[in-house]
Amino acid sequence: MGDILDRGSLLFASIAVVVASFALGLPIAFYMPLLVLAVIYVPGLLFLGNLIGRLGSIGTIFGRDYSPLLTCVAMAWTAVQLPIVLARWTSPLPVVQLIAGLAYLYFAVLVFFAVRTVFGVANGAAAGVVALSWIPLAAAVVLREPLSMIFGLLASPFFLFFVIYYLAAEFRRLGDSLRSGQNYRRMLEAAAINPHDGEAQYQLGLIHQARRQYTEAIRRFQAAIAIDPAETDAQFQLGRIYREQGRFEDALRHLQATLVLNEKHSFSEVHRDLGAVYLALGRVSEASRHLAIYTERREYDPEGLYLYGQVLDRLDRPAEAREYYNRAVEAARTAPRYRRGIVAKWSRMAQKAARRKL
Repeated sequence: MGDILDRGSLLFASIAVVVASFALGLPIAFYMPLLVLAVIYVPGLLFLGNLIGRLGSIGTIFGRDYSPLLTCVAMAWTAVQLPIVLARWTSPLPVVQLIAGLAYLYFAVLVFFAVRTVFGVANGAAAGVVALSWIPLAAAVVLREPLSMIFGLLASPFFLFFVIYYLAAEFRRLGDSLRSGQNYRRMLEAAAINPHDGEAQYQLGLIHQARRQYTEAIRRFQAAIAIDPAETDAQFQLGRIYREQGRFEDALRHLQATLVLNEKHSFSEVHRDLGAVYLALGRVSEASRHLAIYTERREYDPEGLYLYGQVLDRLDRPAEAREYYNRAVEAARTAPRYRRGIVAKWSRMAQKAARRKL
């Protein structure tokens, strides 16, 4: 999926869907699967992804992720049609049905990876989006008659002429987000050829980190540090990745290096992450020191407040722990709208921990 985002084409993916549909010999118009993907399924994935992953404004998400996600999903749909087409040409009906069932299960797997890569969400959120992705398709089945009429109009020669003559520029803009991302990636790849350009390696690492492609992100961040050991941002991001992966000793090494370079890095978040790692390693006194600094500087961050409450719990200071849990809940409640989905996790965990203190 990462390669599709870096090198894929929405036009090629769309043509591939049409060709596969024609080869499959479906009892519907050969262009119908593409319209269903483009008009119903992918917008449904965008809505569900925003609902579950709290990604931000739906307008922003649509403008940024529609063409990359449609390209990935269209390529996935085409890929699963190929064994079905071969089976229809060479095998009896029971074999075709078996292969079709397995192929569409594989399609769900491919869509899972597409959602995770495009949105950058965790495995659970991506699985939730795929598990609920039948809802827009079920709605399409219920509204089959009006949708068939609309799709027929969309595919009519008159409408196609209207699109080509009047709206060609608007439809070309659908692929702008995919093309701009690919152009930026190519520019960074060209800059990364320079053995002294650590910033290009760091920016490439951020792209892979956002896609949750951590192996490649780690390689890029390490390359940036090898070029410039004082590359604070790369040190910090490596620490965060290792913390998420549970590699706490590795995380500690890079976060400590970040602290030495700039103890206020990323608005002092280095103290929060160090506190979380020390807490995971059972080094409570050191976790307390860093989280006390962080919550004094960033008193409205729900994650830092929750973590400090955990530290106070470990230090057998239940009243203070409950206070910080309540502060975490309040901070999440009053956070800006665009951040509420991001911090909701810490609010839920703080509420659960606070109830145990009652």
